[in-house]
Amino acid sequence: MEITERTTNTEHERVLLARDTESGYRGIIAIHSTALGPAVGGTRFWNYATEEEALQDALRLSRGMTYKTALAGLPLGGGKSIIIGNNQTDNREALLRAHGRFVDSLNGHYVTAEDVGTSPADMEIVKLETRHVAGLVGGSGDPSPYTARGVFRAIQAALKYRWNAEDLSGVTVAVQGCGHVGGSLANLLHDAGATLIVTDVNEERAFRVAEEVAAQVVGTDEIFAVKADVFAPCALGSVINDRTVHELKVDIVAGAANNQLQEESHGDILRERNILYVPDYLANAGGVLNGCTELLGWETDYALRRVDEIYDTTLKILERAKAQDVTTNKAADLVAEERLRRDQVRDQIGYS
Repeated sequence: MEITERTTNTEHERVLLARDTESGYRGIIAIHSTALGPAVGGTRFWNYATEEEALQDALRLSRGMTYKTALAGLPLGGGKSIIIGNNQTDNREALLRAHGRFVDSLNGHYVTAEDVGTSPADMEIVKLETRHVAGLVGGSGDPSPYTARGVFRAIQAALKYRWNAEDLSGVTVAVQGCGHVGGSLANLLHDAGATLIVTDVNEERAFRVAEEVAAQVVGTDEIFAVKADVFAPCALGSVINDRTVHELKVDIVAGAANNQLQEESHGDILRERNILYVPDYLANAGGVLNGCTELLGWETDYALRRVDEIYDTTLKILERAKAQDVTTNKAADLVAEERLRRDQVRDQIGYS
């Protein structure tokens, strides 16, 4: 396997690219920070148009993981890995094993798990080549229900902040993406009394979830302009961009997708439009908290309690944004950066 290091103009500690001629594997591992502990982040298996596009995704996602773990109070850093290619390939096992060897070459500085395009079963294959993997079938397993639970609690907190009531009865939520997380979130919202509008690039999946939760199905482009109380993006990133940020007819944005804002300035526009934004890496931390049953030896009940604490953290971030007269995404960044600086200083002077 050929591994090369890529220089970027970002604050990342290491960015590595790997190729394996025998299997046809092409992969990227981006380690943003190990200031608080080993970098953690899932393996995304996706057919990017170009290697540069994959690299940019890895850089953004790994940075988000650093901020996610810092905000959640975990002794872990942020990273991300990508397998570039068609995740429906017949050569899947060989690619996953090559990826496992790539992860193993970092000697525990990076620990991976499942992500878009991979599953706990895939992580079992990765485990054949490295022990630096979590989210296993016999371990913490599928993180999706925990991620969905965290987003649900973040939505409740946003409702409490905006209207001083967290009851979802009669609240309309537009869910973009009906995969494992979006589908689980839709069911939680339905059980809590919400009215749902859903969409997915896979129309069959959208209608299946809609049948479960008595939802209205709309087109993938229509979801941005529907009238609702909450917009919950649970698909891929950059969904709030120059076009969609002006189409939204909601009061709250809170979802599971990573990197929802294409640019930081879109957070400013949401604020100007009086749309309350719950930063994605705050709302979607449930998956990594669940993974701590493997990574840190937590009991399952404790992990679930920590997921529920996303409610309290969300309220604190929203209140801080108001007190400091900044966007909610800026407030979340500030809290995460304060923890990173505080723990780095503590390490330097020898405190535990």
